[in-house]
Amino acid sequence: MELRKAGLKIKNFDNIKNWIASVIGAGLRSAMPVLTYPGLSFTGGKVRDIVTRSEVQYKCIKVLAEKYPAVARVMAMDLSVEAEAFGAHIDFNDDEIPSIKERLIHDSLMINKLEVPGIGEARTSEFLKAAKLAAENISDKPVFGCMIGPFSLAGRLFDISEMMILTLMDPENSHILIEKCTRFLKEYALAFKKCGLEGIFIAEPAAGLLSAGMCGEFSSAFVREIVDYVQDDGFMVVLHNCGNTGELVESMALTGAKGLHFGNAVDMMEILSKAPSDRLVFGNIDPVGIIKNSRPDRIKSEVKNLLKKTAGYSNFVLSSGCDIPYGTPEENIDAFFEALEEYNMK
Repeated sequence: MELRKAGLKIKNFDNIKNWIASVIGAGLRSAMPVLTYPGLSFTGGKVRDIVTRSEVQYKCIKVLAEKYPAVARVMAMDLSVEAEAFGAHIDFNDDEIPSIKERLIHDSLMINKLEVPGIGEARTSEFLKAAKLAAENISDKPVFGCMIGPFSLAGRLFDISEMMILTLMDPENSHILIEKCTRFLKEYALAFKKCGLEGIFIAEPAAGLLSAGMCGEFSSAFVREIVDYVQDDGFMVVLHNCGNTGELVESMALTGAKGLHFGNAVDMMEILSKAPSDRLVFGNIDPVGIIKNSRPDRIKSEVKNLLKKTAGYSNFVLSSGCDIPYGTPEENIDAFFEALEEYNMK
């Protein structure tokens, strides 16, 4: 089945504020899955290539933008990039997203000695080059950069279990570490903006481990700093949390991010009932259990059921709960978009 493009992407947007209004007022349902790594099926190469070579990442974004009628694109999600810039040692694998070998920081003395790196350190330069290529060559839909959130970055540097303990036992040094992470991330987000992108996708999964009050103190307050630093009529922030975020919607909304993205651990109807109607709300088909590992007919059923349930919310945008992994069959991604089109045709 050839995917029809009419009505499924917003063309000729003049700024992101009007693009949001166009998506909400389109009358048809739209989709923005977090989809980059499966582009390797069309371009060749390995996961290692996407996260280390700007031209490979750009080619994946470009080919998927041409093949699938998503309303926007998100760059590759690799939540080790920023930790590596701070000095963390990274394990690379041909077929898997990089991981951090061991914690970089072990105590409060190391927190206070930690230096904030400059933009362009380690692989951040490759991601920014990919962003510039995408901005220059994809003009009919927004492209969003992708980076980790401040609390999640602190957890990667300090170890997330230890970070949870630190927030309880030593909130002062927790704040110092998260503030240093935020200082770097503000400039990194600004660098994506200067490349010509229309937004930044901030992945803050570790915040899903926090209570609502702690999320506000140790995550949302710092995300708000990033939002205030870069978001305007031409550039938006999409805040992603793939945890059990049912009680965190208000805290996430208080960041001011114009987009909120949720994982498959939550009920989208509960989320939408709590989210502000002027924000785009994205979610939440299981990227592994459904999109990668199910049959196309199951994927279609899941997508259509979600679209039917959320029909009363014009600010809802169909998405995957998190990034769709490398190795996902092409026919499964086709089924995701075919279900969207079949729903819209009715």
